[in-house]
Amino acid sequence: MITIQEIAREARVSTATVSRVFSNHPNVKAGIRERVLQVARSRDYHPRLSGRRRNVMLITPSRSAYPVQNYVEMVISHIAGELAARGYRIEILPADNLDRLENIPFCGAIRIGSDEVPWNNWNARFDAPLVMIDREVTPPLPNVFSVRSNEKQGMELAVEYLFRRGHRRIGCLVSMSKLGNPLQRERYLEEALAERKLPAGKSLVRLPTEENFVEEVGKLLRNKPDAIFSPGGSGGIITAYALSLYGKRVPDDISLVVSERAMISRYCIPPQTAITQDYHALAAAAVDVIDARLRRQDFPRETVLDYQLIERDSVADRPTA
Repeated sequence: MITIQEIAREARVSTATVSRVFSNHPNVKAGIRERVLQVARSRDYHPRLSGRRRNVMLITPSRSAYPVQNYVEMVISHIAGELAARGYRIEILPADNLDRLENIPFCGAIRIGSDEVPWNNWNARFDAPLVMIDREVTPPLPNVFSVRSNEKQGMELAVEYLFRRGHRRIGCLVSMSKLGNPLQRERYLEEALAERKLPAGKSLVRLPTEENFVEEVGKLLRNKPDAIFSPGGSGGIITAYALSLYGKRVPDDISLVVSERAMISRYCIPPQTAITQDYHALAAAAVDVIDARLRRQDFPRETVLDYQLIERDSVADRPTA
């Protein structure tokens, strides 16, 4: 195996500079850092990460672009707990401050939210894995991993549940939250409805923003749905509020399924039936990536986890012909 002395010689720098590059030291010019990393990669050299660098960066959504959401808080809580249980130190870095990342020693990074990979040359910049939460990585990038929930299965889970309870006009309000995958969800919902020979299209599958959500509920009600599925963002609580304004009782007049929101969904009146991500499994898989890469072991580029259904009191049976 090549030594750092040989890397230093090929890169035309001192061994001390090579050590600084491998420890993400801030006082190394970008051009020199890239030259050292290019030599290391060409010789298949992977420096060992020391215990003092068991520091994991949690990259959170920009506060200016993404208001704090219950989803982000739940993901951070589970990931932070999993990291702490395995002996990692945690540093939270808002996406607004990504430029600081090259000045912070870390052994892995986890990015939460719908932003894309910050740099397509991530592997050239950092000798550490990046885990994207709830985001597909296309095309695949070296040392970048995806841990996400199965959106297709989640949408089908909700539609099938309502279908089994006798509902045949299922309206869908897919929140255009920047933290979700609204267009993907819209497509999967229309497919799930079509597979069961239920009406779909724009009249029943709508994409409201937070600003026009209440109005969109009213437009949806004109098409006489007997149930509403409202995944993503704060859609569940806003839908329930709008239904009360329009004089609709849940579940007597209309059934409602939402995305689970901790400390909210279960305390609504009535308590809301919800689909939920497996946050514990999601956090464990994200940290598994970092564990494996620290040991220089291979790990699947993508981990996909199924949604679960929480049955409460917001869905009533409907008689079928």
